[in-house]
Amino acid sequence: MQSHFLIITGMSGAGKTQVVRTLEDLNFFCIDNLPATLIPKFAELCRQTSEDKVALVVDIRGGRFFDKLLQVLDEMAIKKILEELEGLHLIRCDEMEASGQKYELLFLDASDATLVRRYKETRRRHPLGERNTLLKNITCERELLDPLREKATHIIDTSTLTTAQLKAKVTEMFGEGSSKERMGIVVRSFGFKHGLPLDSDLVLDVRFLPNPFYVEELRNMTGNDRPVADFICRYPQTFQYLKLEEQLLDFLVPQYINEGKAQLVISVGCTGGQHRSVFIANKLYEYLREKGYSVDVTHRDIPHRK
Repeated sequence: MQSHFLIITGMSGAGKTQVVRTLEDLNFFCIDNLPATLIPKFAELCRQTSEDKVALVVDIRGGRFFDKLLQVLDEMAIKKILEELEGLHLIRCDEMEASGQKYELLFLDASDATLVRRYKETRRRHPLGERNTLLKNITCERELLDPLREKATHIIDTSTLTTAQLKAKVTEMFGEGSSKERMGIVVRSFGFKHGLPLDSDLVLDVRFLPNPFYVEELRNMTGNDRPVADFICRYPQTFQYLKLEEQLLDFLVPQYINEGKAQLVISVGCTGGQHRSVFIANKLYEYLREKGYSVDVTHRDIPHRK
């Protein structure tokens, strides 16, 4: 697993909050608005706890703490901080070794016009206060952050990016594994008589299939049992339905991944959640797993068996 020690900074309103949310979905440990002077101590703590995916936000909201960082930058004393980080085996990208961690600085930027529009839409106050106009504050902030921008290992201009596009870009930069592995899929069986699962993204109704419940020797079994599976497989509509669902998933799942969805919950329902839904959920799970997706299967209502 690749290690990351990522410092996020940039213009207010450029999308740092969205980046943090995306990184949290990628299993990063994230801290927002950390005083710059605490970075070396925090890095040491991460080393001691073997935390290997860390992201922290340091920006103009830090007030005096951030002013100290800017002063350090102006005096070129930032090297001292970097040396402390490197002494903790946190080395920069261009000097990365296989045994060390990766130190990176991500700078979020956007055009003045974009930042003004976003502030007008959200009606939030700029961190530099209300003494100056919004545009003046943006100009001052940009001047203060220029030294940091020059130190950045990654720069993302979000002026023309949608939220989904920004999420995809961050995922591409810092995510691990293939795109198929980045979205978790849960296939869940359930019984309609016990209520619809609230967190479902897709709900499939398989109550049209012949019901094993009315076969006495199958009644107390579930779709996990071979005799129930054999019964359901007797009917051609079972395989016709599975083929249609596989075609639907072949189309839908990549679209959800491209949209940046972190998890997809597919709920498969029958009357009691014991037989048909369990069998179909298992089949869809096997199909998606063979396709290389990160997928789990659960059977919500099997515990309701009497």
